[in-house]
Amino acid sequence: MKFLDLFAGIGGFRLGLEQAGHECVGFCEIDKFARQSYKAIHNTEGEREYHDITTVSNEEWRTLRGTVELICGGFPCQAFSIAGKRKGFLDETRGTLFFEIARAAEQIKPRTLFLENVRGLLSHDKGRTFKMQNGRYLTAKISEFHKTENVCSLSDILEENVDEKYFL
Repeated sequence: MKFLDLFAGIGGFRLGLEQAGHECVGFCEIDKFARQSYKAIHNTEGEREYHDITTVSNEEWRTLRGTVELICGGFPCQAFSIAGKRKGFLDETRGTLFFEIARAAEQIKPRTLFLENVRGLLSHDKGRTFKMQNGRYLTAKISEFHKTENVCSLSDILEENVDEKYFL
């Protein structure tokens, strides 16, 4: 499966996906040092490279339609995460970057979205953040890509006996 790596960092999602036999066709990372590390760790020759996701046009995203089957991403989560300041969409601009994934997905129309599990996203402000208009919009947009014939549970693919050194 061909994939696009958004908010790529140094390539954690990519590493796992490539080990599973999938092929990266492009990545997006705004931090120049993370991008340097990413390119030193992974063979990115011939791939599309994006820096600031907010500057990528809808037209550019659409050029990946029919090629990219999966979008993965570890979006900035400090606005929601229990590890951050938890200011939500409205008071933390990094929180709105979550919508950039929805915008890219709307244009590319991948079969699958594989996103970081951010503890606190659904429970932020007693669930009101995700229930607000933007949350409903995002849920609707992501639901458009849901294909019931390809559904599996995360528990279907996770290993059962994992060494404790991998826990935070």
